[in-house]
Amino acid sequence: MTGLNHAPSETQRLPFDLARIRRDFPILKREVAPGVPLIYLDNAATSQKPVQVIAELTRYYRDHNANIHRGVHTLSVESTELYEAARAKVARFINAPRTEEVIFTRNTTESINLVAHAWARKFLAAGDEVVISEIEHHSNIVPWQMLRDERGIVLRYIPMLPDGTLDLEVARKIIGPRTKLLAITAMSNALGSIVPLEVLVPLAKAHGATVLVDGAQSVPHMPVDVQALDIDFLAFSSHKMLGPTGIGILWGKMALLEAMDPFMGGGDMILTVSMDRSTWADVPAKFEAGTPNVADAIAFGAAIDYLDALGMDAVRAHEREVTDYALRRLSDVPGVSIFGPMDADLRGGVISFELEDVHPHDIGQVLDTYGIAIRTGHHCAQPVMSALNVPATARASFYIYNTTEEVEQLASALQAVSKFFGGGR
Repeated sequence: MTGLNHAPSETQRLPFDLARIRRDFPILKREVAPGVPLIYLDNAATSQKPVQVIAELTRYYRDHNANIHRGVHTLSVESTELYEAARAKVARFINAPRTEEVIFTRNTTESINLVAHAWARKFLAAGDEVVISEIEHHSNIVPWQMLRDERGIVLRYIPMLPDGTLDLEVARKIIGPRTKLLAITAMSNALGSIVPLEVLVPLAKAHGATVLVDGAQSVPHMPVDVQALDIDFLAFSSHKMLGPTGIGILWGKMALLEAMDPFMGGGDMILTVSMDRSTWADVPAKFEAGTPNVADAIAFGAAIDYLDALGMDAVRAHEREVTDYALRRLSDVPGVSIFGPMDADLRGGVISFELEDVHPHDIGQVLDTYGIAIRTGHHCAQPVMSALNVPATARASFYIYNTTEEVEQLASALQAVSKFFGGGR
């Protein structure tokens, strides 16, 4: 259909031009107070959006808005085509074998819960073991605790070493014949630690276990190939990778998805309904009950186009450069202690730190007066905080538009924070 190709499905690879990239993000031009420009370092929580994504969202509502899969009129057909084109972009981005394996959800949390409800409740029994790690986001802990309490599964975890990496020797001991699921993050949202999936996935597969990867922090920041990883499920979110909020992805192998029961019942996930019984639509519709988040799915496709144009290898290389500079520069600030690996090759663009005798919330509030947005708290990773023996940390996290100059301003502001609270005497 003509007139619908607002963003190319196959984008031309462009040089990584940081100045050009920054011009694409209107919010980076704003001031948080008169004369105080924004320095956005809270990307592990959510990323900012380029004009291309904002325009695609507006364009959908302006030109095409209609419900999908249910109408034969022009707007419905156009909206359906755009929605399914976005699904195809996601599939290509993670190298999924089939587009139909991509399920739209609200976010990573819902994707993991979908697996817990629709796969684990059907195929796991009392005594079966689920292995997670100590560095997981709460979204990959709580659903399995709930299943443990409900069904009697055994929940085991791989401990964190003092440097923020996982204890692989313990992992080799606890992943065994009773392991039915390895549910593991690819990168810690609290510490940035990159998990060696190339080690853990084969351990699980050797015992016939299913593997679910929380890719909320990895998919936005580095190349991810589900076929090369040989995993079974992958969960991630649009809003952490330049796209809108309220749209997420569960990818799963088709054989598993077909064997699972629906997550929710209602419209669009059915094949037939009578007053006696219902039958289910094929995957992916089986897991997308009700009117989906059409607009944000389509805008997510524009975000993928943007990242494809940059190339995920270039994204990773830029973030590694900024992170390496930040590790060195923040280490020079008196009173700052950094948590997690000190090698930028072993972590993503996330740095959690503390400042001697200053509560993380106070750090965040004072930094805000300098226009610097960071995250403070437990980062939905309270077991990590317990292992570190701290109540919370301050966290700076980087993305494609951040610069070493912004890191320099963060370091200078932290020195001012220390002096403000009586440090550095």
